[in-house]
Amino acid sequence: MRYSAWQILKQGLTGNTGWQPHWRSPEPKAEYDVVVIGGGGHGLSTAYYLAKEYGITNVAVLEKGYIGGGNVGRNTTIVRANYGIDGNSEFYSHSLKLWEDMEQELNYNTMMSQRGIINLFHSDGQRDAFAKRGNMMISQGDDAIMLGRDEIREMLPYISYDNPRFPVYGGLYHPRGGTARHDAVAWGFARGADQRGVDIIQQCEVTGIDIENGVVRGVQTSRGPIRAKKVAIVVAGRSSQVAAMAGMRLPIESHVLQAFVTEGLKPCVDHVISFGMGHFYLSQSDKGGLVFGGDIDFYASYASRGNLHMAEHVMEAGMALMPMIGRAKVLRSWGGIMDMTPDGSPFIDRTQTEGLFINCGWCYGGFKAVPGSGKCFAHLMATGDHHPAASKLRLDRLARGHVIDEEATGSQHNLH
Repeated sequence: MRYSAWQILKQGLTGNTGWQPHWRSPEPKAEYDVVVIGGGGHGLSTAYYLAKEYGITNVAVLEKGYIGGGNVGRNTTIVRANYGIDGNSEFYSHSLKLWEDMEQELNYNTMMSQRGIINLFHSDGQRDAFAKRGNMMISQGDDAIMLGRDEIREMLPYISYDNPRFPVYGGLYHPRGGTARHDAVAWGFARGADQRGVDIIQQCEVTGIDIENGVVRGVQTSRGPIRAKKVAIVVAGRSSQVAAMAGMRLPIESHVLQAFVTEGLKPCVDHVISFGMGHFYLSQSDKGGLVFGGDIDFYASYASRGNLHMAEHVMEAGMALMPMIGRAKVLRSWGGIMDMTPDGSPFIDRTQTEGLFINCGWCYGGFKAVPGSGKCFAHLMATGDHHPAASKLRLDRLARGHVIDEEATGSQHNLH
């Protein structure tokens, strides 16, 4: 079914009884050309582009829970291409272009809202760093505008300009950045992949990876064994655990990242705002809630729940930036498991096992990478060559000393 104004009118007049399921619920087949482990945004987009771009449709996406139940459906929904390091910059520039055409591509309303992102800076050093980043963005064909204090005050009148510890010097404005509806992105890619013949199999946990003489042969699952010529690991914070099934030890630590949303409020925040001195970021959803987050919980954990000390830290940063937020009631919070790399940048690569591929290490950048990640990973799996936009995101870069240290905090997972 294609969505249109006519379908909305028709279904509204007939009791909404004609809507069809977004995707099928097939039983797993005995063998596939490709098995994608992980039904999050990256796994679904990989399957979609394998089918659409390369005609590889004998594909299964295995999800141990339900579609949209992981990080893709629980994040702060920010989409941007304001990276400043070679390797990241070209990748996220590529991904943002895909975001801008996504709704037409999928015929699905992902509620892409290019409301603009403003990264505030609070010192001369931060100004210089953001000027350098803005130049890198422009060199990639993206947009970046340096704003002074007066221009920021006009755009963001509600933040604190009187805090002597964190004076606002200005900000880097990225107009094409913004937000999208997270679960709609998952549903759109799931529907698009299903329409092209991909099997999306929910409630199917992978319990083992079959390897013979250095070649992947398939996977063991809670619903029986499945043979496959190629297997892709795309499981975010569980990357280390699933890779261990194939005898791999990844340079990944898993950490919890909390996010929060307030009660619904009247429209008051038009942009996405990032507080340079507190690692605090905030936007307002279409339903009116203020959606915000901060740092990861700084120790490794697989617990998909937050901890009070970091919740307090995030609230303190919010109050320092925008005291009016103290009047809003927090409606809910959640914690997602992040797969953190030593340099804070991801991996899209083949492994030493023939036919086994891995896509992981997205740290804070997973949601904004969804379409670019899927397209680049599908390209690698289908052609054997790295996509130009992801050619530097290789597993061996750490051994070669070619780190992509976006935050300039060194090779320590929990500082990225």
